[in-house]
Amino acid sequence: MSNKSSKRIIDINLFLQNFDRKNKTIVFTNGCFDLLHEGHFHLLKQAKKLGDVLIVAVNTDDSIKRLKGNARPIETLETRLSKLSEVVEVDYLITFSEDTPLELIQQIQPDILVKGGDYSPENIIGKEFVKQVIVVPLLESFSTTRIIESKK
Repeated sequence: MSNKSSKRIIDINLFLQNFDRKNKTIVFTNGCFDLLHEGHFHLLKQAKKLGDVLIVAVNTDDSIKRLKGNARPIETLETRLSKLSEVVEVDYLITFSEDTPLELIQQIQPDILVKGGDYSPENIIGKEFVKQVIVVPLLESFSTTRIIESKK
């Protein structure tokens, strides 16, 4: 991992104890971020514009396997974190092994929760623990599933 891996927060409790959230708008998003593509970059750029701090929660490999099947993830957690750590809009990376980031959202209590346009606001996990939910429209033609299908 690059020297920017300091963005990766290994212990959520240490983060919560040491992070000064005074006068900061915290934005949270999550996902698998498998085969990082232009759609992911678009989401992260839009999310960062909404606040001062962008926290990105990333599913572990086991979590992705449960959600998407044994053929996924394509890239390991280590690789996905390394790539995401290079994205300037991302302030913090947190991993989670559960199927949803609900526990993290409850702990962090971000101001804004951001998801991609494939989600409808009423179905977004954790919406009741934030001040605002934003759905960023998807970029047409960019999806990990589409990339995988095109390579078959």
